[in-house]
Amino acid sequence: MATLKIKKGDMVRVISGADLGNEGKVIDIDRKNHRVTVEGVHMIKKHEKPSMQNQNGGIVEHEAPIDISNVMLLKDGKTTRVGFKFDENGKKVRYAKVDGSVID
Repeated sequence: MATLKIKKGDMVRVISGADLGNEGKVIDIDRKNHRVTVEGVHMIKKHEKPSMQNQNGGIVEHEAPIDISNVMLLKDGKTTRVGFKFDENGKKVRYAKVDGSVID
């Protein structure tokens, strides 16, 4: 399985689909299905019955996952592709291809 280049907590921008241009932080990653959940992007409404956690029930809005190919990592306000390289200590790190700087 290929290594995913986006991690939980990264800032991303949606590059295709209905939410084109929206930005947000990655909340969750589904590695098996290659989908990410981004904060404030792809909001859906779900009808919920009253329960102990939600006494009133009603219509609840929350984020739904989108395909990982529809988002790009943000580095200093610009979208960038991500690559891997080894640093001087021999540790594998991610780097931004737009300027060559190490991400983490």
